Amino acid sequence: MIRKEDCTLLPSMTDYKCFGCGPMNPSGLKMEFYTNGSSIYSWVTVPDHLSGWENLVHGGVLSTILDEIMARAMMYSLKSLGLTKSMTVDFIKPVRVGKEVMVEGKVLDVKEGQEAITEGIIYDEKGKVCSRSTGTYTLFSVQAITRKGVSIDKVIEWFERFIQVK
Repeated sequence: MIRKEDCTLLPSMTDYKCFGCGPMNPSGLKMEFYTNGSSIYSWVTVPDHLSGWENLVHGGVLSTILDEIMARAMMYSLKSLGLTKSMTVDFIKPVRVGKEVMVEGKVLDVKEGQEAITEGIIYDEKGKVCSRSTGTYTLFSVQAITRKGVSIDKVIEWFERFIQVK
């Protein structure tokens, strides 16, 4: 199994409130992202206020974690911004709150330069697959995202630092 110590930490925005990755969201997951050059990883411990049943992580939270890791894999691997078009999730094994999981994301394919097909996997502490997702992301250039008013300058500045990491 991949270890955090063997990966490179990717730049994060420091004043962002995204539920999945924003360090400023007091209720969020505060995900950090790492790479070994071929995949993107995150190690996440979901707090108990995000449970579904008593001690299990809510499926919507698991879906968010998978969407985040797949989006980062798409951005890093393809040096492109994108928006989630669709995703499917298979919930294979329950994930318990308060237990650290490892999440892996990678790009599987690119369709005509317009869409990225990605995969995200959540592993428990023993390396067993808990959830698996496939996502399709519509790709956008920085200029297109800016024109559409989807993002702001500080996000674009962060993205340019993010894609420079080797």
